[in-house]
Formats: sequence, structure tokens, C-alpha cells
Amino acid sequence: MRVLVVEDEAKVAEALREGLTAERFKVTIARTGEEGFFAANAEQFDVVLLDIMLPGRDGLEILRTLRKKGLQTPVLLLTARDSIEDRIVGLDSGADD
Repeated sequence: MRVLVVEDEAKVAEALREGLTAERFKVTIARTGEEGFFAANAEQFDVVLLDIMLPGRDGLEILRTLRKKGLQTPVLLLTARDSIEDRIVGLDSGADD
């Protein structure tokens, strides 16, 4: 299974990479919104783990654009935000969880 992790915090990205590769997932890391958007369009992934707060384009903007382009890959949002409103905005933007 191929996983795209879009996360700007190096420690978080590396922890995700280590955990996922230990379970035999193939992981691609993107550190900015632009890198993540490009990778999601350029390659086929089984799931995208997308941080909301990214340098450049934020995760919600990227998600909305990918969904408008027809990308059906499941997207799980990574965020420190925990309000119900933030969850609703993420799901309304096209996130799967």
C-alpha cells in the first residue's frame, strides 16, 4: 500500500514514516503544501495523510482542489485542532476522516 504523508514538522513526518514502513507500507513524504499537491497529482497513492497547517497552501485548500479535480483517494487529516467546527470543515472539504 502506498501512503503520501504531507507534513511539515520533520519529527512528526519521520515518526509516521517509521511506523508505516515497519508495517510494510511504502511512504512518500511531502514537506509543503505545494509538494503534497504535486505528489498527489503525479503519483497513485492508496491513502493521503494530510496536515492542515502547512507552509504555502494549507491542507484544506489542497484537499478542496484535489477533490474538484476528481481525486477519489481517501484523505485523513492530521491536525492539532480539535474543535467540532474544525472537524466539520475538514469533512465538508472532502476528508474521509
